Amino acid sequence: MAAARERFGANGFQAATIRGIAADAGIDPSMVMRYFGSKDKLFAAAAEFDLRFPDFTELDRAELGRSLISHFLQRWEGDEGLAILLRSSATNVDAAQRMQHIFTTQLQPVVATLVPATEAHWRSGLIATQILGLAWCRFVL
Repeated sequence: MAAARERFGANGFQAATIRGIAADAGIDPSMVMRYFGSKDKLFAAAAEFDLRFPDFTELDRAELGRSLISHFLQRWEGDEGLAILLRSSATNVDAAQRMQHIFTTQLQPVVATLVPATEAHWRSGLIATQILGLAWCRFVL
């Protein structure tokens, strides 16, 4: 995983190869393929993204939506890996689960600071669907 993260980070998804990642890890490329099946699946497993949420608690409620969208657009435009993970998630179950995990573990706690605890789960789910739909249209289509 460390070799894959380093290689994807240094070379990007397109230039990174299974052979190169395996060489960095000191293993045979067939082992990578055996455990991950494809470069897309390896990327999905290796993808670690911090959505870098600022503190939204001090914002005026009227500015919250605009600030959240602005933050997401800046974050996605600054990291090709997020778009790669999004594209992969359309056809790869592992990538889709990774994307869901990222949003669940990072967005839901932020939303929980802004709304009643009983509403945080479903509100963060609604926000995630809108953000992912926007990202899909803007960065994939």
